[in-house]
Amino acid sequence: MSTQTGTGKDSEDATLTVDELAARAGVTVRTIRFYSTRGLLPPPELGPRRVGRYGPLHLARLALIEELQRHGMTLAAIERYLERLPEDLSTHDLAIHRALVASWSPDRAEEMSHSRLERRAGRSLSAQDLDRLAAMEVLTPVGDGFRVDPGLLQLGVQLLDVPIPLETIVAARTVLLEHSRAAAHELSRMFRDEVWQPHVRRESDAEQVEHVKAMKSLSAHMQPVIVQALVTAFTRSLRDELRGWAEEDL
Repeated sequence: MSTQTGTGKDSEDATLTVDELAARAGVTVRTIRFYSTRGLLPPPELGPRRVGRYGPLHLARLALIEELQRHGMTLAAIERYLERLPEDLSTHDLAIHRALVASWSPDRAEEMSHSRLERRAGRSLSAQDLDRLAAMEVLTPVGDGFRVDPGLLQLGVQLLDVPIPLETIVAARTVLLEHSRAAAHELSRMFRDEVWQPHVRRESDAEQVEHVKAMKSLSAHMQPVIVQALVTAFTRSLRDELRGWAEEDL
């Protein structure tokens, strides 16, 4: 079983008690202890009085487990999935894995009260914080509570403390959406022109019905592969851009 021991900054940030970790992750303490005994979570750092302390790695791993469960994977299947992961994955790497798994499943949102939202966020949220999260489309006010996208919540909370104007964050999100839609449009066009239509033109009505089923199955299997390719390409491109800035400044 691949269990991370927590090194570097992630280890230094291991400041959560098991109760605080459970509240942040939206699970029970009993669940955390159960996962730990199964090897799904790395052991906590031992603080004063040998009290276990948890950090970002534990939170990111719990988020990945939750996403795998949403996708319908059994606990045994999740264990096999985690066993195949490298032991030195960072919280960033785990977040990418979670994003890829989330791409397999339909969009979903959770209804939360203000108090539950703050427990999941791990901090108090002012009216200004809520406005920023709403502008980033992390949440939508509904009655006395909120409809929250759990996949975006932790990212949105992290951005609350980043010294970037809200307008810049919203503009960056718009850029990402526009370019991702353009990429999706071009990829779907290629799929239609090169894979779909050549077969449809040559098939009978009965064969076309079966072809539709086959194409839907192929699309479902290809989606996570395409998402992973896009994430990898974007990560490398962004790294090259940042390296270019550094070289120019130096």
